[in-house]
Amino acid sequence: MYIKRFLEEEVLVASKSFPIVLVTGPRQVGKTTMLEKIKDDNRKYVSLDHPIARDMAKTDPELFLERYSPPVIIDEIQYAPELLSFIKMYVDRNKQPGDFWLTGSQMFHLMKNASESLAGRVAVIQMQGLSGSELYGSNHGVFTTNLKLLIERMASQRKQNLSQVYEHIFYGSMPALQKNYEDRERFYSSYVDTYLQRDIRDLTQVGDELTFFRFMCVCAARTSQMLNYSELAREVGISQPTAKHWLSLLVSSGIVTLVEPYYNNRLKRLVKSPKLYFMDTGLCAFLTRWDGPETLEISAMSGAFFETYVIGEIIKSFLNNGKRPPIFYYRDSDQKEIDLVIEQNNMLFPIEIKKSANPGKKAVQHFSVLKKSDKDLGDGGVVCLVSDVLPIDQRNCFIPVWLI
Repeated sequence: MYIKRFLEEEVLVASKSFPIVLVTGPRQVGKTTMLEKIKDDNRKYVSLDHPIARDMAKTDPELFLERYSPPVIIDEIQYAPELLSFIKMYVDRNKQPGDFWLTGSQMFHLMKNASESLAGRVAVIQMQGLSGSELYGSNHGVFTTNLKLLIERMASQRKQNLSQVYEHIFYGSMPALQKNYEDRERFYSSYVDTYLQRDIRDLTQVGDELTFFRFMCVCAARTSQMLNYSELAREVGISQPTAKHWLSLLVSSGIVTLVEPYYNNRLKRLVKSPKLYFMDTGLCAFLTRWDGPETLEISAMSGAFFETYVIGEIIKSFLNNGKRPPIFYYRDSDQKEIDLVIEQNNMLFPIEIKKSANPGKKAVQHFSVLKKSDKDLGDGGVVCLVSDVLPIDQRNCFIPVWLI
């Protein structure tokens, strides 16, 4: 059964203004399924996974575009970057909005080629796995800490208990798994094999797949932690430059995201390192070898997975509404730390993430440090396991995790 994606409207709106719409994101998050669902009957479809179509696109791009004339969906465009310059010439001649819908699951090559060849002609839309809001069919827009809006959201959002939250964390956000949890082990095993063999080896010339897999596992064990290249390199047995290159592949392909520290000239800052988060907690749990949501929930990594899940959901809320996530974390020389800072409209909105049903008022004690910034301090929140939206004081509130 198809689950409606919030990015459907973004694609249709972009198609009215741009001749090319490029949907990027990791494998299996539903890019092609979404585009096929919303296309009309006149739009053709071709996948460059198919060797014959790929060969034609690479060796005779003009014939390819004659055979698959717009409007068309071209799937996995990264396998034939030669095609991009011919698409550019086509749209420059015809100037028809929405002619090309492209998908690509490998952004490290794709985005460089697209930005150089298609500048000003392409709308790039980033897609991740299903958000909790998509699963329950309630799009409230981007994440907010506004008490009034949060209370309004509660009427249409389904409450979840602790075990339901960790079930979602453990099984992840891939659409293929939402109706059949029994296939989890087989799905993620195949997913990793495909990612290593087709994307990493073929597209980036990483020769040692086994070592790269071990690198992925080490990164997964460090989700929600500050990035330390020397530790990663030492544990895997590779050089720091190799660790930096390999992590850039995980980031560029949408597997991992890095949240940068927030600072400005009026605030102290001790750390310069970003924090690392896996975008799909199910893949992260697979790589760290947890065998069930109950085991994960009581483990030493329980809090790290909870934070990873919350960060991922907040990021998706922005991406699903066509916006770039304006997120940071804060830590200064006095060891004061804020898990997440959202910067919008010249204001800072601080957020703490606590795996607790009763975090206490101390959870917001460091928010006031942001008053020293050159931006205004907005409403703050503590995302946690409370069952209701509860005010902490005039500016801050407790937010149930299922409401994000």
